[in-house]
Amino acid sequence: MRHLVEKWDAYTVDRVKLSKTVISDEELKTDEYRIVIGGCIFNKKNQMLIQKRQSTKKTWANMWDISVSGSAISGETSAEAAQREIKEELGLDFSLKGQLPQLSVSFTKGFEDYYLIEEDVDINEVVLQVEEVQDVRWATLEEIRKMMEIGDFIPYHEHLISLLFEMKTTYGSYKYE
Repeated sequence: MRHLVEKWDAYTVDRVKLSKTVISDEELKTDEYRIVIGGCIFNKKNQMLIQKRQSTKKTWANMWDISVSGSAISGETSAEAAQREIKEELGLDFSLKGQLPQLSVSFTKGFEDYYLIEEDVDINEVVLQVEEVQDVRWATLEEIRKMMEIGDFIPYHEHLISLLFEMKTTYGSYKYE
């Protein structure tokens, strides 16, 4: 299996796009950052569609993950990247045009934007990108926690996964009744 090399836009710490792209195999310089996305699809039963990563993946091989994750490629907004990743990895069409991420988390070399979608997707309509994904299933928060405990799920901060479940249909830091 070939490793896909992507071009990413480089950003400042203030999330201002630089006039520079970097190749995914290259190290970012100290003052350069990139954008990655997480996309989570939830159903009305309060379950998240999760995917099992392929055994040939460079990172987190054979582990369960959120619905989709990946890097924004050069020229993409994070919403466009999330929409593309959902289409590529799961074969599902969702328009995220003009949508803000429900949550953004900074990491050492960039910014991760989370897009949360509530849609009762029929698992039989999911078309897996076999180079990336080997399986999908619906899982409750408790099931994901148990998978994390035994090392079958990528080791996200448990509170982050809980927050994604809690924020699936809302924006902002406050809970409005």
